[in-house]
Amino acid sequence: MRGIIFAFLGGACITLQGVANARISEDIGTWQAATVTQLTGFVMALLIYLFVKDGDLGGFRKVKPLYLAGGAFGAVIIYSEVTAIQTIGVTFTISALLIAQLCVTFLIDTFGGFGRPKSKMGAPQFIGLALMIGGVLVMKL
Repeated sequence: MRGIIFAFLGGACITLQGVANARISEDIGTWQAATVTQLTGFVMALLIYLFVKDGDLGGFRKVKPLYLAGGAFGAVIIYSEVTAIQTIGVTFTISALLIAQLCVTFLIDTFGGFGRPKSKMGAPQFIGLALMIGGVLVMKL
């Protein structure tokens, strides 16, 4: 249950962040909005870390450099999401974003990417993904 609650919280925050960034970018520009968002996200994460202290900073040496660059995806995410929201609207953007996430995670699970164990994907998973894509297409009509 805890995982579901955090998933919903994360999904809500992604949407709120996208809408806020789209509005900010109208005033200062898309890359500037991405910069502000990344900076405020860093400050917030740092403050939470300093308060919670739930990890070992020495562990950074154990992490592959490729994985440490994962935060750089945030800039591309923000720019892409803001541009899409301004072009196709919030609902369709978030729907397409979720489908893209599912497709990529489907591949990661199937092939065991990023050190994850491989998972068997069968008809129910394909049908679920097809239904989501169909739902988004129907919603866009």
